[in-house]
Amino acid sequence: MNVKYNKTMNKKACDPATRILLLLAVVLFASGCATKNATLNDPDIDPWEPYNRKMYGFNEGFDRAIFRPVATAYDKAMPDGPQRGVRNFFNNLGYPVTFINLLLQGQFEESFNATGRFLINSTVGLLGFFDVASREGLLKHEEDFGQTLAVWGWKDSRYLVMPFLGPYTLRDLGGRAFYGYAHPLTYAIREYDLYWPTVVDLISIRAELLPFQADIENANDSYIFMRDVYLQNREFNIYDGEPPEPDYDSFLEE
Repeated sequence: MNVKYNKTMNKKACDPATRILLLLAVVLFASGCATKNATLNDPDIDPWEPYNRKMYGFNEGFDRAIFRPVATAYDKAMPDGPQRGVRNFFNNLGYPVTFINLLLQGQFEESFNATGRFLINSTVGLLGFFDVASREGLLKHEEDFGQTLAVWGWKDSRYLVMPFLGPYTLRDLGGRAFYGYAHPLTYAIREYDLYWPTVVDLISIRAELLPFQADIENANDSYIFMRDVYLQNREFNIYDGEPPEPDYDSFLEE
């Protein structure tokens, strides 16, 4: 399985398995990365699989008992148009994280592009509720400090599932602290104890993914399925949509 989550507006329409990746950012609160594909038994990437499975089961239970019903109620009460506006608004708020990480990765032209998107959507797009920049052809970039650490050389990292926080790698768990200081939502929590915007953000993401719940439940092993989708998409993001080809010769030598 080779699932690709594209970073630009032109490529944003992704298949259901890719969009399911975001569910892990819901039962979770985050997202992370790795730069090689995981297999069913991969001690290098997932040596803590017994622990990770327990945490995955715990998070799934939380989602089933609390998160999914709340998201379902939100989805039924909120029309599609306003739901898209809410997602656009919160996506626009992620600009500081993307901008800083683009600079740290040396992508200066892309950082100017991200600034242009933010300014247009924040003004003409009414605080980001309308994605005017995409209609004008400004590409969308999504960067985080986990990707920056990978660009700086931390290529491989062990997979780890955290209670409530969901999937990470060790690299991304460390990079998450950067997100906490750069994102407006976490700033609102830290400085003003203002939690409701983050709650609305997570509920709106979970509601967007409700149609793909069946794909997870129909998988032979939902843990393996979600882990592989997650790791492969992070690899795709780290390499800006152009991950290296597998070394098939090394497979033959083994």
